[in-house]
Parts: sequence; C-alpha cells; structure tokens
Amino acid sequence: MPASQYADMFCVEVWPENAPAWNLFEALQTQWRAGSGGVIGLDYGVLAEELRVREIPPADHEQLRADVRVMEAAALQEIYAETEK
Repeated sequence: MPASQYADMFCVEVWPENAPAWNLFEALQTQWRAGSGGVIGLDYGVLAEELRVREIPPADHEQLRADVRVMEAAALQEIYAETEK
C-alpha cells in the first residue's frame, strides 16, 4: 500500500491546545529506542533538542514533556497489544 493511502487511513483532528504536544510527538516518530525485547520508549535527548530547536519557552517544557509521555505510553500500549494477539 502506498504511504499516502496509509496516512489517509489514520487522519484525526487535534484540538488547538494539544497541537504543540502532538507536533513534538510527531517530530519524534523516528526516535523510538528498542532493545532485544522490543520497543522501549522515546529518546528523550532528542526531545530536549526538539524543544530547543523549536524555540519553545522553557516555562512550557515540563508540561510538553508530560504530554509527550502520555502519548508515548499510549503508543507503547498499542504496540504491545498488537504483539500479544
């Protein structure tokens, strides 16, 4: 299946107040770390760099990190749910 078709299958709306966290999470999509047991989580060193490069005010970093962790946990839950089937 072409990537464009795949992407269209998973379109969702993001509320404006969630857009900064979603954009960060999306920017980290290739930064998953894996070990011999599978995916472990995101590389938070890259998250710090993304916050810096995007010139996000330090006052917003703590909340954005927490928001990304929520999405990471949900993604990991889905990843491992798929492997248990």
